[in-house]
Amino acid sequence: MAWTGAAHSQTKLSPKAPPGATETRYFTAIDGLMDGNADVILKEIRHGKTVAAAILDVCFPAAKGSDRKDRFVANLAVNGQTLTGTTQSIGNKAPVTVKLVRTQSGDSFEFKGQITIGQTVTEVNSTDNSDLSEREFQESQTTDDGIIAAPKDFTEVSPESIGVRIKLDAAADFLKSLRGQDVEVSFNSLAITCDVLRAGEQTINLTADPDRAAALIAKFRSVPGVVAAGWTTGIVEMDRTIRFPAADWRDGDRLNREKLTAAIGNVLAATLSAKLSTTAWSASSGKLTLTFKRPSQTYPSLDLTDTIEMSAVVAPEKPGASDRLILWISNPAVSTTDERAGARLNLSNDSSADEESDQKDDNGAVDALAREFKGQRWDPDKSAWK
Repeated sequence: MAWTGAAHSQTKLSPKAPPGATETRYFTAIDGLMDGNADVILKEIRHGKTVAAAILDVCFPAAKGSDRKDRFVANLAVNGQTLTGTTQSIGNKAPVTVKLVRTQSGDSFEFKGQITIGQTVTEVNSTDNSDLSEREFQESQTTDDGIIAAPKDFTEVSPESIGVRIKLDAAADFLKSLRGQDVEVSFNSLAITCDVLRAGEQTINLTADPDRAAALIAKFRSVPGVVAAGWTTGIVEMDRTIRFPAADWRDGDRLNREKLTAAIGNVLAATLSAKLSTTAWSASSGKLTLTFKRPSQTYPSLDLTDTIEMSAVVAPEKPGASDRLILWISNPAVSTTDERAGARLNLSNDSSADEESDQKDDNGAVDALAREFKGQRWDPDKSAWK
């Protein structure tokens, strides 16, 4: 947390304790500490304007330029305006020494001094800092992991997306247990951020076949250290999703994937003016990937080929038994190559094209799928199926 002044205006308006009363105040920003890469919380216990005790909590890169974090928490001795303390960092076990001089002018606070971690000395010269009340601080720390244990349906969470909140000291063993399993782990959720270090809990995001998601969630809840497990947001977005009767698309309790593949492939081939090339259902995510080919119209005389890839997710509309399914379809991703026999033109496709450019190739695919499956589309204004 860089020492920025984000809370200045709101804290100056916060109610102050009566003179002489004991209160807890917080600083969550100190300018420039560790090149702006430090995440800082300074907690002060005050009797009136006098600081009786202070705790400095600093989260910082474990090495310069590293994404890995280290952290120290130092109890500071208060001697007039001077705050001093020693400790060691939690991760690297580096010795830490803190010496700060704190001055106040009205509602503004200034900190000067040094923080030494191992052999690295950081000069502190931070002006115009504001503090937060206990209530304001707690509100600023509130986070939502997005996990819903028992969603009524899959309109706000995604049927293939699982969130697992687990104690940090149990997270590594949990992740190792997923090796060889038919699940995909979000790499971004592996980052141990400053919030994770302070909370002592990490939220791991996974993707699994919707048919197995409920069983996996039940299994994960019994794992030592797991605090919560459920569904969370994923790739399924309601504006590209239809809902339709399940009866014609199941063999007993299981999806008739062959029939679904044929129907989805035929509809998309028609809307894209392309031929279906390949299809594949992912064992780990339950996602259907379809590729299509068509002559490129960009430069017709070159006889280039467009390859179009789209993904689909088919799942019950809610956890448990359901007589309706939902089908989500991605925007098309188009690449162009020279596939003619003999010498070929080497083309570099621009991967930075934005999503809007993809949508012009859609040609009403979602509406066409809704007609084929006798399905409904989502009405965002009414938050209901049309």
